[in-house]
Amino acid sequence: MSTPEDFTRFPLKVWEKVVLPKVKKAVVFMDDASAEALHWCGGAARLLEAGARDFKEFSSFESGAADEPKAVFVVSSLLKGRTVDVIKDIVSLSHFQYCVVFTARAHSVHLRANSVAAETDGSPVFEQFEEKLCEWMGDMNYTAEVAHAPLLFAPVSRQQQQPPQLLLAPAFAHLFPLLARDLEVVNAGRPEKKKFASLVDVDVNALPAELQLEIKSLASALNSMFEATDTREESFAVGPMSRIIAGELAAHPQAKHRRKSAANKASIIFVDRTMDLTGAVGHHGDNLVEKILTVLPPLPGHVTDVQVDMLELTGLQRNPHSQTPSTLAPGCLAQTQSPAAQSLWETMLTSKHKEAVMEVRRQLVETASKEELPIKMSMGRVTPEQLCSYVQLFRSSCGALESHGGVLQLGLATAQTLRHPGLPRWDACLAFERLLLQALGDCDFPAVLRQLLPLMKPRGGEGSPASRSGDDSCGPDELILLLVYLYSLADEAQPAEEEEEEEELERLERELVGALTLVVTREAELSPLLQKLTGCASPEELTTERVHSAVGDMFETLRGLSHSRDHLKQLRSVYTASDGVHQATYRPFLRQILEEVFNPARPECPDIEHTSGGLTDLLKTGFSMFMKVSRPHPGDNPLLLLFLVGGVTPSELRLIREVVTAHKPGTQVLVLSTRLLRPTDVPELLFSAQRLQPGAA
Repeated sequence: MSTPEDFTRFPLKVWEKVVLPKVKKAVVFMDDASAEALHWCGGAARLLEAGARDFKEFSSFESGAADEPKAVFVVSSLLKGRTVDVIKDIVSLSHFQYCVVFTARAHSVHLRANSVAAETDGSPVFEQFEEKLCEWMGDMNYTAEVAHAPLLFAPVSRQQQQPPQLLLAPAFAHLFPLLARDLEVVNAGRPEKKKFASLVDVDVNALPAELQLEIKSLASALNSMFEATDTREESFAVGPMSRIIAGELAAHPQAKHRRKSAANKASIIFVDRTMDLTGAVGHHGDNLVEKILTVLPPLPGHVTDVQVDMLELTGLQRNPHSQTPSTLAPGCLAQTQSPAAQSLWETMLTSKHKEAVMEVRRQLVETASKEELPIKMSMGRVTPEQLCSYVQLFRSSCGALESHGGVLQLGLATAQTLRHPGLPRWDACLAFERLLLQALGDCDFPAVLRQLLPLMKPRGGEGSPASRSGDDSCGPDELILLLVYLYSLADEAQPAEEEEEEEELERLERELVGALTLVVTREAELSPLLQKLTGCASPEELTTERVHSAVGDMFETLRGLSHSRDHLKQLRSVYTASDGVHQATYRPFLRQILEEVFNPARPECPDIEHTSGGLTDLLKTGFSMFMKVSRPHPGDNPLLLLFLVGGVTPSELRLIREVVTAHKPGTQVLVLSTRLLRPTDVPELLFSAQRLQPGAA
């Protein structure tokens, strides 16, 4: 029987058996997604331990030194376009005599990208690229190797004590489910009679070429993982994009042969993130890591990890007036070398906020005691000052600092989050979300939406700076999150006269567009979300017209969110209205799916579509008209994989653990996803102009 550990070890084995044997005496060039995958598998230290001479960014501005004859390139993309240009620039500027290129995309996907429909003997695309490498090195007798290495997954959680474990795919971080507005783009080039009526009808061949290649690459990577673990999967899907991905995995040529001989079995359920955006943007998640990801700056080039300020561990003094970035390298959350730090990270990831903070304090106290540092015990509430005082004890001992650097970095991440001036806005958003949730059961949607208007005021007052990082009131980012939260619940509101409601909604949206435009144009600094939304890097580039157009487009996208679950028959709601005794509550979509899977009565849920059956399933569908036919059920197999297309939140990982513990203890669960979500990631993905061209994002 395969286990989650078999899957989380898969990326490690690919690095160890395929890449690391080739890096001896080489300078290694790696793109961001590959570097992030390695980051969670041991980091650059693995390369240096394997004998690599240097480790450099994958950039046209980099090159090898005169005394570096060997290069290894590790890329997460196809060997086309910009990737080829960068490799050519680096090789042409260097003195290499031996080049090895590893691409995470399979040769079959390269054939598709080059419009070769059928599989051919050998690897002609890779062979042709080897010849190009020799040309760029300046001698056809030099050595060039090009190979596929499925380095697309990062084992972010590998805990063995209790589910779930987590694998992320950084290279697919910008892959997001289809939205209602995307149907217009898909239908644009199709004849009138062949236009799709809804997203449910869209097939992979109707999608833009870039998106097709991304989906085929993902299916190929999943197949490689199932192949390495000798697993036969039963695929299920909830949502249009999930159905397309699951269908591609089922149709993968190598997968058909694997399923006939695989010794192990597993169920994999693909779920579109758009089925429940309420859980992704809401602040109801009582989780420490969710808050760390929200308030600390991202680690450059990474989708998941953050920068931890390490100044507390030095004797340096902070200069509050300095505008230059610190020369001190930041810490991070990925602590793969220390078992104690790894255990602490797992606790932080899947525990409640208070439990996680208490565990951070306990670990720091225990570690300081082992090192016989003069620690002063204190009980009661954990404060950031208290955590920092414990961390600072290690400054006096270089040996202790080196031995326990992982735990100290996680302790500092916790302290810096707890004292961050933006953290109070989390509670402010949570309070307002609860008010909106109650209002949905009492009012029609325009009446609920109107409650946001008083919040839409420019930051600061007249004559005061337009910045209030320490304020707990809502800025433009929080306002956009509240809009996404509310529109994703629009169908839960009390019904009204349809014609009157539509007119009122249009009028109200025009007011909101104007108010939000004013809020954004008054910002002194643009957050990453506002930069993505407006396409401007600084306030100086903003014009009222540009912001108004971007906000107007945003509302067009928001309108479609309330219809994401319209095609479902059973799991259409994520809301429970107040009954006079209990308050209205949010019902996570993921919880509902898991309760269906673990229901001892094993009813067939029409919304969890089985996609692995092919012709056999069609025959069963036909026979079921005349006799009782048993269909595959997600709970049939000893291992359950959940693939969240578009991202998963840390709070959902805890939710999965709670549901499994309550309904079927001992069940093996592995979560796969494209990214670990911050609340602001969702609007960035929703309103991205490159949503249908994720490879270009």
